[in-house]
Amino acid sequence: MKVRPLGARLLIKPIQEEKRTEGGIVLPDTAKEKPMKAEVVAVGNLEDSDVDIVVGDKVIFSKYSGTEIKIEDDDYIIIDVEDILAKIED
Repeated sequence: MKVRPLGARLLIKPIQEEKRTEGGIVLPDTAKEKPMKAEVVAVGNLEDSDVDIVVGDKVIFSKYSGTEIKIEDDDYIIIDVEDILAKIED
């Protein structure tokens, strides 16, 4: 299934980081904080926006923003471009 966000929105895929305590215990998903890093999967219409984001960019977004959806067993978030806080540059 292909999803294209409408308006000034992005479809992002959260980047899950494995969390371990200092003692080496792997924390379960229920004990982890929500991820705030994601990869941009699809871009809506950003012509009226001064944001330079393209598919494949990695971004940091507001913790509780956007709408979570599931596509073919993968978790995604549809988010307003204003909720993107930063672009991660390697």
